Amino acid sequence: KMIRTSILACLFACLLPASPDTKLPRELNGIGFDQKLDAPVPLDTVFRDETGQAVTLRQYFHDKPIILATVYYRCPMLCNQILSGVVRGLRPLSLKPGRDFEIVTVSISPDETPQDATARRDQYSRSYSRTAGPTSWHFLVGSEPSIQAVTNAIGFHYRYDPPSKMYFHASGITVLTPEGHVSRYLYGVDYEPKDLKLSLIEAAHGRIGSPVDQILLFCYHYDPKTGKYGAVVVNMLKGASALLLVCMVIVLTWLWRRDLRQYGNAMKEATRT
Repeated sequence: KMIRTSILACLFACLLPASPDTKLPRELNGIGFDQKLDAPVPLDTVFRDETGQAVTLRQYFHDKPIILATVYYRCPMLCNQILSGVVRGLRPLSLKPGRDFEIVTVSISPDETPQDATARRDQYSRSYSRTAGPTSWHFLVGSEPSIQAVTNAIGFHYRYDPPSKMYFHASGITVLTPEGHVSRYLYGVDYEPKDLKLSLIEAAHGRIGSPVDQILLFCYHYDPKTGKYGAVVVNMLKGASALLLVCMVIVLTWLWRRDLRQYGNAMKEATRT
């Protein structure tokens, strides 16, 4: 009886809606992705690369698909996880940047400099592959109009928070066709190698994916108790995973004990006969 009660309580807790404290604040309303599949990206938009040289996106679009990451380089939290997730997802693949696809990272902060871009290029291109070389992954900075032109085209919505001097934004990357059209969105901070490979192959052939569920992690969430923003959504996911694990352990324990009782009863009946 106790085990059944625990199972029912656990399942009830899993099915309960999030408490009001876990709801996103007004500051995060409108933050996320609008899926603009097949939308063209403005390829003539001007940015600066790691050397400070003026470049356009068109320079990276030839006959290969593009992985586009919109982050900012001084981000202390989620952006690092996004770029690290790209590295983890691409590393096992036989596809190689520069040969089979290009990676372009655009900073959403107009205050960042080519020096910021260089630091991130060195960090992530080298962690991805010692043989890939720094030219295989492009890190760009630009003016507010240039940034807005690209982010609006792919439906990426974010907001700057003056008190914290940080950006509210969601996690995800966009895969573009060689012609510069949105082919697919991949959300979160972990990108499965098979998903990346399929997305790149489809984009290489000009195929446009279908809308997918947006499972987003937000960079900052307001905590009224501390007056600060933190990775509350990430903690919520960790908590949900732990709760699910506890539920599974309780259910399996109950099933094991039930089967054990049934086996004992069967043995008693066999002894009597």
